[in-house]
Amino acid sequence: MADREHATPAARSELPAVLQFMQLLWAIAHGLATTSKRMNSVIGITGPQRLVLRVVGLFPGISAKELATILHVHPSTLTGMLKRLVVQRLLVRVEAKGDRRRAVLRLSAKGQRANRRARGTVEAAIAEALRTVPDRDRAVTRRVLERLSRHLLKP
Repeated sequence: MADREHATPAARSELPAVLQFMQLLWAIAHGLATTSKRMNSVIGITGPQRLVLRVVGLFPGISAKELATILHVHPSTLTGMLKRLVVQRLLVRVEAKGDRRRAVLRLSAKGQRANRRARGTVEAAIAEALRTVPDRDRAVTRRVLERLSRHLLKP
């Protein structure tokens, strides 16, 4: 048993395929979290906050509910993040045209500047990693990840 505690890379490759796949997913999750923390200390926003800014930048006037749907999160999960981005003056909530009861999101001028920055972001790291991956491989990977996401999010 002690040998398994200090498994060599060769021994880890002998794991069943599903465990190898999960190991890679956890490594990616860890890499995203680590890069997100570094982003926060260097540029003042986390990876998930950056994603919110990018989506709002692409869809100015989006509602929080629509944003939550795109990000695959519950609206209540998004509430705290949106409040922090508003406090940081990166995001503004404005009344929706034609419906004063409904708020929509837009980037502030500061948010637009942050949204243009790419260097040092999770997004830039992923873009660099994918740069040499053929389109066909990306499409297959996307389908696999979408299937995993659907199965993991089943009630």
